[in-house]
Amino acid sequence: MLLLGCIKEVSVYELVISLPNGLSGFVLVTQISEAYSKLLSKEVAQGELLQDLRSLSDMYSPGMLVRCIVTSVEKSADGRRSIKLSIDPKKVNKGLNASELASGMLLSGFVSSVEDHGYLIDIGVSGTHAFLPREKAQNYIKAVKRGPDLKIGQNLNCVIAQVKNEGRVVHLSVDRSEVAASLATERQNWTLSNLLPGLVVKARVQKVAHCGIKLSFLSSFTGIVDFMHVDPEKSMNYSPDQVVKACILSIHPTSKMVRLTLRQAFLRPGGSPNQLSSDRIGAVVEESTVKAFYKQFGAVFELDDGTLAFARLKHLSKTRKSLKPGAFKTGCKHKCRIIDYSLMDEMCIVSLKYQIIEARFLQYQDIHTGDVVQGKVLALKPIGMQVKVTDGIKGLVPSMHLADVILKQPEKKYSVGDEVRCRVLECNPAGRKLILTLKKSLVQSKFPVLSSYEDAKPGLITHGFVVCAREFGCIVKFYNDVKGLVPKNELSSEPVSCPDKVFHEGQVVKVMILKCEPQQERLLLSFRLSNKPALEEKKECSSKKKQEVKYQIGEMVDVKVLKKKDNGLEVSILGDEDNTIATIPTVHLSDFVATCKLLWQCLQEGDILPRVMCLSDKGDCIILSRKAAVISAVQEEQVVRGFSDIQPGLLLTGFVRNVMPFGVFVEFPFGVTGLAPKMSMSDKFVTDTKDHFVVGQTVIAKVMSIDEDKQRMLLNLKVSECSSGDSAAESFALLNQYFMEMKEIKNLLRTRGELNMVQGLCELEPGKKLQLIVQDVKEDGSALFSGSCVTGLTVTATRYHLGDKNIVPGEKTKALVLHVDALASKVYVSLREELLKQ
Repeated sequence: MLLLGCIKEVSVYELVISLPNGLSGFVLVTQISEAYSKLLSKEVAQGELLQDLRSLSDMYSPGMLVRCIVTSVEKSADGRRSIKLSIDPKKVNKGLNASELASGMLLSGFVSSVEDHGYLIDIGVSGTHAFLPREKAQNYIKAVKRGPDLKIGQNLNCVIAQVKNEGRVVHLSVDRSEVAASLATERQNWTLSNLLPGLVVKARVQKVAHCGIKLSFLSSFTGIVDFMHVDPEKSMNYSPDQVVKACILSIHPTSKMVRLTLRQAFLRPGGSPNQLSSDRIGAVVEESTVKAFYKQFGAVFELDDGTLAFARLKHLSKTRKSLKPGAFKTGCKHKCRIIDYSLMDEMCIVSLKYQIIEARFLQYQDIHTGDVVQGKVLALKPIGMQVKVTDGIKGLVPSMHLADVILKQPEKKYSVGDEVRCRVLECNPAGRKLILTLKKSLVQSKFPVLSSYEDAKPGLITHGFVVCAREFGCIVKFYNDVKGLVPKNELSSEPVSCPDKVFHEGQVVKVMILKCEPQQERLLLSFRLSNKPALEEKKECSSKKKQEVKYQIGEMVDVKVLKKKDNGLEVSILGDEDNTIATIPTVHLSDFVATCKLLWQCLQEGDILPRVMCLSDKGDCIILSRKAAVISAVQEEQVVRGFSDIQPGLLLTGFVRNVMPFGVFVEFPFGVTGLAPKMSMSDKFVTDTKDHFVVGQTVIAKVMSIDEDKQRMLLNLKVSECSSGDSAAESFALLNQYFMEMKEIKNLLRTRGELNMVQGLCELEPGKKLQLIVQDVKEDGSALFSGSCVTGLTVTATRYHLGDKNIVPGEKTKALVLHVDALASKVYVSLREELLKQ
């Protein structure tokens, strides 16, 4: 099918063409002309840029009218039709032969060669050589302002000035006034087989109907002007036998149905249709007035600024069944949204659908880098996942960004049609390019989005992802392809010898900007999120006056609480003549994280804590610990005092010093530290290291490997690897230690005679039976209880622990205490009979 189209967008590899009746098509770069395709092939073969080969944007611009032929119509995965076109004259003008060529004919052609005295033009007619003299092209070259010469592949509207040798040689003109005045006539030998879109003809009105006008032209031809292509200034004020100028829009290849337009912009060849201001696309019009309704096509509206708009049937209501024609009588008003502009119809395309009017995104221009968007999985491909954001917006999630970790089999996690929540990494509206990420850490990040080097201010903390880990450090990328370097000394507060073993491609990291040079597009970053760089910290440490070491690591002392601080207790060592001050960090009050916080809450100034171990004494600061497991390891000599004592396979008791995205640093008595990489942290799959460990947590680690020269070792924290053999005995010992510490806290409160909530919670030991009253049964099946023994506390049982009982609010029941969270004032109970009978 032959069509007249108007270029809507120009990209590197294709032209987007506006077609009549609100349709759009695509011309691939290989469908321009034969000469242009040969240059493309030559450039690819040579592997270097050719001077004669111009980009599409150098030769074409939005608003240019072109003759097209439909090469294929394909249906995409989301049900939308994709119209593939060609503007190659050999295909567009294939109905013409040399003997039919006549002076005055308006043809489309392409520059195929630049000669001394003019240009060879490819008009697609076999056996014909078309020549454009240089003097006939000068006015056009000056007017289009695209350089001093025409370029190979450039599209031209040409008028045949002279025909020689029965059409084997023709001379052309591209003079703008000659092209604009051209008119197709009977003497030019036009037939239904060679008729071309874009020809302007004199026509006679045969019939005027509600949906359009029937015309006759070129003596024996008839055609249709639909309601969208009558002259809007004349509306339907046409009468039979009236003579009008019309432009051919399309010719159907089999039925030979010809469609024409009476719109003024198309009646002067070489002109351009009116364009809409880009800021109007997406605008919501509160009141648009119905001008006409066509039950088979849609409705024409007048917008608030007087321009006309068209809505297809499917955009008039949610479904075709819910469409009420009575609501679209002339003069009725509706709220609508401008969703597109048809250059070929010189009309806005609007929608009355509520979901489109309220939609956040309508076109690529509406999307900004860093936006969180909802989409549907369209397809899974080797390069990543194609996601549909809206009907007209698609994005790509590269394979690296399908999850926080690299997925080897993404099809097991995602299926076509799945709803996904993504974040925009990059959006290029001109190229219709949208790159998304599904990495949860990035999608949920609350840190500022870094999308330009100008936004990178020293001290800014944000999220990025590793794209390269080498000996020199890591390269981290952000949004809009902004990237920076984390040098080796800024990877961690602990030395990292082999960054490529600790960090991996695609890993989400939290970084701080140290320095930025926007002009050079350089960023210096750090994974150390403190305000002080490493060198400054070292200088401060070395400048402190060293004091005499009084206590040895492992030495046991009794202490008295002097002051409670946010991060621990300030204590004085009893029996010390100098009243030496020391610190017990909150995390070192117990082996159990929850008990640490509870002890800190319960202890008061003046309380005595016996048998506390010296963990470190640097003269100016003494650190003490009450961790029973660490104390036991030191007393039983199950420790190492230096790297020379370490052997692979050794089990050591220590505590977490730092939790990083790539792993956990563990410290042991006598200052030895090691790294447990992410892959060796847990028997379970680790997505976020902070979900598995906290700073200060007591751990048993197994030595995997050591580097004595660099004083570094790698550890394994997997429970399956770190058991000494009798795991049941170890578990019971830990539980026994926990209950002993809880008993200690209870005795501490009892001696004070305090009858507060914390003391009441301590009385509720696991295994104790209570008489409770059902307060509420929630939708998830869990229940809340009250009772005189749990006043002021939240008592809950999960659906599982309700057993087979169908309880109702107000009912009395027996329950067994499972766990007590003193800090949160929560008690977890069970109503299961097998537990209550024990």
